[in-house]
Amino acid sequence: MKPLWKLDRTPPTGTPFDPGARHDVIVVGAGLTGLSTAVMLTRAGLDVAVLESGSVGELASGGNTGKLSLLQAQRLAEIRRHHSAELLQAYVDGNRAGMDWLTGFADHAGVPYERRIDHTYAQTADGLESVRAQHAAAQEAGLPTRMLTRGELNVDFPAVGAVALDDQVTIDPMQVSEALASELLSAGGILHTGVRVTATHALPEPRVETTVGPMFAQHIVIATGYPILDRGLYFAKMRAFRSYCVSFRVPGGIPDSTFISTDQPTRSIRPVSASDGPGAAAQLVVGGNGHPVGRSDGERAAVDELVEWTQKFFPGAEETHRWSAQDYESHNQIPFVGAMPRGLGRIRFATGYAKWGLSNAPAAALRLTTEILGASWHDRPGWMVKIGTRLTVPADLARGAVEGVKVAAAATKGWVDAEKTPVPVPRPVEGEGVVANRGGLPVGISTVDGVTRAVDAVCPHLGGVLDWNDAECTWDCPLHASRFAADGTRIEGPALSDLKKLPRAPED
Repeated sequence: MKPLWKLDRTPPTGTPFDPGARHDVIVVGAGLTGLSTAVMLTRAGLDVAVLESGSVGELASGGNTGKLSLLQAQRLAEIRRHHSAELLQAYVDGNRAGMDWLTGFADHAGVPYERRIDHTYAQTADGLESVRAQHAAAQEAGLPTRMLTRGELNVDFPAVGAVALDDQVTIDPMQVSEALASELLSAGGILHTGVRVTATHALPEPRVETTVGPMFAQHIVIATGYPILDRGLYFAKMRAFRSYCVSFRVPGGIPDSTFISTDQPTRSIRPVSASDGPGAAAQLVVGGNGHPVGRSDGERAAVDELVEWTQKFFPGAEETHRWSAQDYESHNQIPFVGAMPRGLGRIRFATGYAKWGLSNAPAAALRLTTEILGASWHDRPGWMVKIGTRLTVPADLARGAVEGVKVAAAATKGWVDAEKTPVPVPRPVEGEGVVANRGGLPVGISTVDGVTRAVDAVCPHLGGVLDWNDAECTWDCPLHASRFAADGTRIEGPALSDLKKLPRAPED
């Protein structure tokens, strides 16, 4: 599963790792947050090194739909439902600042993009109330939204009404990521790809530990989706979702605007043209069918259903690529950005963008840069001050408690289900995996590319029993969303180590 944006791309790889090197700032993660932060700090004259376990734009930054919008589906209504108008305003102002920075960077770097009308729409009459709530929240925050009727929408897919916002953006997220990396390198910054960070320390001096040696800095920024540290227990303050995208060549006309539905199953629609992506004109990206990581009845079926829906409402649509991405949502609806607990003000992080990283990532980078450069509170924009001083409210705790119950249920279910399937088990067919009980412990057995493997099916983070993802051939943790390749190699999440490879028993 490879995103449309990664066709025929060779991302920058940077330079060989230098164990023991010292820098002003180390940034962990070469996605939009990490690279934006690194570029801002480098422009300010700091010596910055970026460490990335994979490649530039490896995960969500290179696998999203490329929609940069302040409307953001139901996000504004969700924030307003649980928080004050002032906090909603700060969130919108921060995202506007992030959007302005990113488009300004794209203009400077020569990355093309397209201005489009973005819509949050209802597929059925039951979804109209959510659309109206989004419109009200957007207007309260000063966005010039307008309501549209079914007839005014003039689309062929099911839509009974929508709220619209002009002058939003579609852009190729990989072109942005690569341009950020290129500026970092040309300005003298350091980029190390293929280097996995395994720990960070604030004492006796700030440093990161990697699989190939340590590196030292005055400041450390963790920009890895779920923080790779358990300080602050942020893995328990968020929930993670996987959602899917499929790109199509469409023989007929496609919408000029972007759309995302309020009612389920989610449908996200994004046209691609030569001016805002690598595909030819009449290309369409359709996304949706998101679910909590490791808790799905069938990931492959979710992607197939997107294809069926598109071919029904866009006759002749020909699938070209399918992919997915993982996004994190904080229980209090506002991204976490700032100092990490027990980091002595030297370790910072950012996460929890709830699928809207193209504006939230540069907004987070602006905040992180301001803090690292030591700007006083009086010199910071009002939105930074408001978000940085918000308090936890009872609704935040309630949502966290509900998610905690779901995590506990998933943990119990995983162990119980494993007990029900003792070895021997039939050898899985190509692309399939099964969790079985071998000697009282869960073992994951899968067949991928003709090779049958066995791995320890217990997540090394907090002991959740892993679930097989049949769309991507990965082992996914239903507790806190760590993911592993079929051979046990860690992909993402709070887990820091690979799964233990096990000998395959003859009966497997």
